[in-house]
Amino acid sequence: MTSLSKRWLLLTALSIGIGLAVAYRDQFDAQLLQQWVDQAGGAGPLLFIAIYVVATVLFLPGSILTLAGGALFGPILGTVYNLAGATLGAGLAFLIARYLASGWVEKKASGRMQQLQEGVEKEGWRFVAFVRLVPLFPFNLLNYALGLTRLRFAHYLIASYIFMLPGAFAYTYLGYAGREAMAGGEAVVQKALLALALLALVAFLPRLVSRFRQSKHMDTKR
Repeated sequence: MTSLSKRWLLLTALSIGIGLAVAYRDQFDAQLLQQWVDQAGGAGPLLFIAIYVVATVLFLPGSILTLAGGALFGPILGTVYNLAGATLGAGLAFLIARYLASGWVEKKASGRMQQLQEGVEKEGWRFVAFVRLVPLFPFNLLNYALGLTRLRFAHYLIASYIFMLPGAFAYTYLGYAGREAMAGGEAVVQKALLALALLALVAFLPRLVSRFRQSKHMDTKR
């Protein structure tokens, strides 16, 4: 099988997978996920991470999985598993895009696309850090888009892992607090307030990052 045939086969399989995921996404909920994890026993965390990876590649919303991770595993382990799944899924989508189309994009890129590529490559891991902290683009789409640049994979993966951590912890804790509220656990109000505070902090991060970048830009002009 030629390299071109392999690319077309992968593209076809990916397209079918995304189509099926979109068609049946309403049937994918936290309750079903909990059932799968419970049935897996000790392998539940690994199954959860694998599901997160596949969901990321197939454009399923990660918010449901992140909240479910907090409800299933608690704020600490939930964050570890959520972040592992999101990072591995983002890395796999990046590699798929690079394998399928990076060469073609590099040959055909011009105008704004070329400027975007040059900007990403100039900033390197700092660009990844910025877009992970400041969600300007949909997470799943961004993973594929960055795979079309010449960004180093190691820089992409490490920066994604580190700078997705604040958001991952905030939404994981929100899922945990929601489970505690439904179960009537202790200190529900305090946990809910902490969840809201974490979300507010994550929402404020883009403004903080923008101010930092502006001040750094002004210093370089002086």
